[in-house]
Amino acid sequence: MTAAIPELTTPRLILRPLVLDDADAVQRLFPQIEVVRFLASRVPWPYPADGAFTFLRDVVLPGMERGTEWHWSIRLKTAPEQLIGMINVRDSSDENRGFWLDPAWHGQGLMTEASDAVTDYWFDTLQRPVLRVIKAIANTASRRLSETSGMRVIATEDRDYVSGRWPSEIWEMTAEEWRSRRHPR
Repeated sequence: MTAAIPELTTPRLILRPLVLDDADAVQRLFPQIEVVRFLASRVPWPYPADGAFTFLRDVVLPGMERGTEWHWSIRLKTAPEQLIGMINVRDSSDENRGFWLDPAWHGQGLMTEASDAVTDYWFDTLQRPVLRVIKAIANTASRRLSETSGMRVIATEDRDYVSGRWPSEIWEMTAEEWRSRRHPR
């Protein structure tokens, strides 16, 4: 199943396709309010003891098998056995990429590296024409990542998150815009 989804690398990271064996590591890191507060309200909170296993088994792996979702664990090249976050892209009308990172690793540009690699995969390998993401306006770090990658806000609306209802923005970038920023002529 995950053989069709490649391992991706960046200067500091290894992005490995998620497998069910990652559930224990996800379960140890994910249930932190700093991680989940701006995730969609469909994420159960408080997070159940079997939440990661159930999510991987019932959502992630079936989506990967269908070829509609691509999920990776985020790992440092210096510690490849240690999962420090997750990132994914998925076929959806307005929410194509999602991610989270253990707060211990925030502020080092790691998510920018992971996001760039996965966005390259979305546009160059999967040949998708547009990438859209939804972010709570209060989620300044995530908004900054979208802004610095060249995305633009196309709509605003209120959305429900684990931490409550927040004003939100839908960000967008086309494949052509991405390529012109990544590979200028």
